[in-house]
Amino acid sequence: MSDWKTLDNAKYTENDEWVLVDGGTAKIGLTDYAQDQLSDIVFVDLPDVGDKLSKGEAFATVESVKAASDVYAPISGEVVAVNSALDDAPETINGDPFGAGWIVEIKLDNTAELADLLDAAAYVKHCESRS
Repeated sequence: MSDWKTLDNAKYTENDEWVLVDGGTAKIGLTDYAQDQLSDIVFVDLPDVGDKLSKGEAFATVESVKAASDVYAPISGEVVAVNSALDDAPETINGDPFGAGWIVEIKLDNTAELADLLDAAAYVKHCESRS
């Protein structure tokens, strides 16, 4: 079993994004596994409020001392909020990936897309298969 944290009520992608749905909106961020692999995050390039995200499309870039990595939309929707606190404190993703380290909040276009995502147990198995 891994030391990576997950949220039981979130959905996950094989690209290491999480989605937490609340009514008609969803917060999206990078998983604990992803921030651990990236190491110290030093910059986050955020989308703009009003941007339309299509499932599978890169919408943000996270840079660490190791590498730059795209963040992909796990589901489609319109960006209704961005975590601008990451402009000044991108390392928040390292310390609290499921809380203060969220990246965007979107208004969902198609809730059926959630069925394609992994639950926490399946995501942990996916991560362990890569280690």
